Amino acid sequence: MAMTRERSKVIIVGAGPAGIRAAETLASNGIRPIVIDEAQKAGGQIYRRPPEGFVRSPETLYGSDSAKARTLHQLFDSLVASGGVEHHPQSSVVALADGALHVLTSAGRRIFPYDRLILATGATDRLAPVPGWQSAGVYSLGAAQIALKAQGVALGQRIVLAGSGPLLTLVAVQLLKAGAKVEAVLDTAPLWGQIAALPYLMARPGLVLRGSLLRLRLGRLYRAGVSIEGIDFDGRGPTGIRWRDAGGHLHLTACDMVGLGWHLRAETQLAGLAHCDFDCDADWAQWLPRTDRMGRAVDGVYLAGDGLRILGADGAEVAGRLAAAACLADMGRPAPDVTADLRRLDRCEQFARGIARAFPWPARMVRALPNETIVCRCEGITAGQLRQNADYGGAEANRVKSLSRIGMGRCQGRFCQIAAAELIAGRAGLAVRDAGRLRQQAPVRPVPIGDWIHEAENIPRL
Repeated sequence: MAMTRERSKVIIVGAGPAGIRAAETLASNGIRPIVIDEAQKAGGQIYRRPPEGFVRSPETLYGSDSAKARTLHQLFDSLVASGGVEHHPQSSVVALADGALHVLTSAGRRIFPYDRLILATGATDRLAPVPGWQSAGVYSLGAAQIALKAQGVALGQRIVLAGSGPLLTLVAVQLLKAGAKVEAVLDTAPLWGQIAALPYLMARPGLVLRGSLLRLRLGRLYRAGVSIEGIDFDGRGPTGIRWRDAGGHLHLTACDMVGLGWHLRAETQLAGLAHCDFDCDADWAQWLPRTDRMGRAVDGVYLAGDGLRILGADGAEVAGRLAAAACLADMGRPAPDVTADLRRLDRCEQFARGIARAFPWPARMVRALPNETIVCRCEGITAGQLRQNADYGGAEANRVKSLSRIGMGRCQGRFCQIAAAELIAGRAGLAVRDAGRLRQQAPVRPVPIGDWIHEAENIPRL
């Protein structure tokens, strides 16, 4: 006998691993969720799908995770085809207020009221400014990975990757496998710190082994415990990167592209607009939303995946199922047994803490930036201007924002606010948490006025 489905206003934002598993759990229990996602196809960043006609195989794109990627892709496609999920691709949520999402779709602006909301918004690169990073030809590691996965393009002929975290090694190996010329992989995390974090990392020994094998493939390209002095560039882009090795010796590596990234930063703009509470997490060096173990944040709002905690793709799948189970329980509907998933979550969280400690945010490097270093690439704000405005503004992030325009540019603070808080706190001799968190405001990303004033036609409001 077919399960009776009821019309409900449960919306999931994001169709990565967390969003897909949340949708599956809801659909399996009689709820037809609405899934809103910016991408053309479901999969998220880690399992991003290329355009039609792309010739590289899933094994090439996703490596040892190709089976997981196929499973998630096929699962979501089958949910959409069977009518279990209402999918709105290429749609960006830019505001959230009064129980409704304001969404920019390909047809124009549309409003989606909801009763319950699951935010599975994922993460973006966590970036630390370095002198010269404002040059054309300097990208985030995520951007380099997107170009490779979505278009089969390496964004340079002589590439240097710098930063820290698992993504640094992964992108380097993916570029080498695709035939790109990688000149160096520069990790600011010292090797001794990575070894010291092993007791936490061994919560998932299989991942440790996989990561170690990837690292071995880099050979002498990989250097740990470095400090980045700056990127040299001309009118066409980078010409080289200056760095010091663990012994303090200065090196110059010629290149025409630099990829930067210090692990990940949770995408929390919508959580902020939903009035979620936040805590400053010392391990992750960022403000993260506060929830219970199931992902409950505030009434009717649930968080899952890297937008809540940086747990990776496997942890995101677990968190997606838990958030959906919490949603079902709060609706008074039968919910699946989550005992096994809570145990999995414990292991993922322990491993994630190990990652955070093995590959720390380079606080000392950021606080020592020369005054002339650009911190906000959108508005051209320097470290010196931030320090000066911290003196004027009482060393509080939002006051400094109002004086300097930090966080007011195109990225809305996604790439600059963590470094800005570090500089403000360093100037005032404060802990980073005491510098505060930049408040979110709509729209959470730039919106073309012409598209925003055009309401989608012939589409009834839900």
